[in-house]
Amino acid sequence: MTSSTVVVAITLAYLVASLVIGLLPAGKASSSATGYVAGDRSMGLLVMYFITGATIFSAFAFLGGPGWSYSRGAASYYILGYGTLGFLPFYFLGPRAARLGRRFQFVTQAEMVAARYEMPSLAITMAAISTAAFIPYLALQIKGAGYVLNTVTRGGISQELGSAVVYGVVLLYVLKSGVLGVGWTNTFQGLLMMALAWTLGLYLPRRLYGGIGPMFAQIARARPELLRSPGLASTGQSWGWGPYSSAVIVSTVGFSVWPHTFMKAFSARSERTIRRTVVLYPTFQLFLIPLFLIGYCGVLFATQPPRADQVLPFILMSLDMPSLVVGIFCSGALAASMSSGDAIAHAAASIVVRDGYLSLSKRTLSPIAERRLIRYVVIAVMATSYAVAVLYRGSLVTLLLSTYGAVVQFAPALVATLYLRRVSGRALLSGLLLGGALTGAFVISPDLRPWDLHPGLYGLTANTLTLVIGSLGHRPSQHAQNYLATAATPPAED
Repeated sequence: MTSSTVVVAITLAYLVASLVIGLLPAGKASSSATGYVAGDRSMGLLVMYFITGATIFSAFAFLGGPGWSYSRGAASYYILGYGTLGFLPFYFLGPRAARLGRRFQFVTQAEMVAARYEMPSLAITMAAISTAAFIPYLALQIKGAGYVLNTVTRGGISQELGSAVVYGVVLLYVLKSGVLGVGWTNTFQGLLMMALAWTLGLYLPRRLYGGIGPMFAQIARARPELLRSPGLASTGQSWGWGPYSSAVIVSTVGFSVWPHTFMKAFSARSERTIRRTVVLYPTFQLFLIPLFLIGYCGVLFATQPPRADQVLPFILMSLDMPSLVVGIFCSGALAASMSSGDAIAHAAASIVVRDGYLSLSKRTLSPIAERRLIRYVVIAVMATSYAVAVLYRGSLVTLLLSTYGAVVQFAPALVATLYLRRVSGRALLSGLLLGGALTGAFVISPDLRPWDLHPGLYGLTANTLTLVIGSLGHRPSQHAQNYLATAATPPAED
């Protein structure tokens, strides 16, 4: 077989394996919306660990992460910073949300917030913001899959076709198995990603430079600015201010409030499972270290990739490595994309239906009808994200940072819902609207910003101030006090 045929054959074998694994749990959950969206609240520690880790480390990790260490050096370490710290709030928020989920049958975070303040408009607003963030985030995964197949087949498969094939597989198992299909495939994909990342991360520096130490010694002589904190000295950006520090803040605060991540509080078997997942989660950060090393390998490489995001597949193809190795890499990179894309598509559809459509129409559907409608919306979300992926021409990292600016607006609402008594629902809604609008305006027109900070930080500041000022003098209702009492009371088994 020719080299391209071998790569495609290995990739197809991986896609078939993912499809089979994703379809296996189809009959293990009830036919209700809770079974489809939350897996009947039955996920154990292993699946929770991989569904959170593999979901978050996506095409961005395999492509955007090496791309940043290649082009911006130590600036890429912001990913380690927010990844290590960002999931810690879930240790406190997750168990409280789980208690409320079991008591009131919640499966989305917007349901939980809206019920606390008895305001369906909150659910609708959060659904709109979530969708605005999910579409580009899913587009990032789809675009990453197309990048990989196009590069490793040397243009034999177009980016558009590659994305369509990969996400056709994702669509099938998400439609059939719901969150359990996502969890099972994420476990398989997470193991594959970690093994591949470490193999390539140790092999490439040795092959190109004689080892990791010699590689950094050569970079220190030729491109020392890439090794200075935060690796952006040549652009005039500083460690303590500007885009770097504001990106870390926004990403850290927004990390655990992503709807598809936070929803796992409603899927876990117990509160102990949630806490153990958070404690173990930082070990997943180890998977990023070899990917950064791969990006550094490209700094002094003989030829340069057409785009920084393509540095990893570009190096592999330039070295003329065995087709088997390239095919396995392709599978691992696709695993990174799919392990996020499936969770995003599933969560986005669930939120659009439960928080958007049902709240807006004030209708009640049977469990089977609701599940069917969520499946239809999964198809619509995938199609829309695919169109964005085909049309978008910017950086994967820039796209990810923009989506964080929208999602970080949920942080004040979740903290207020689970912990604070004297918060007005109207103030919370006003803060969400103002923060989301300000973030969107600065993303679209960055020149309007008074300082060169992440747009989401402006929105978060306005959001929080509005919530605090608008809640002055507010007295909680009896319903709100009972709600918080339920959230604060752990179950007997924990």
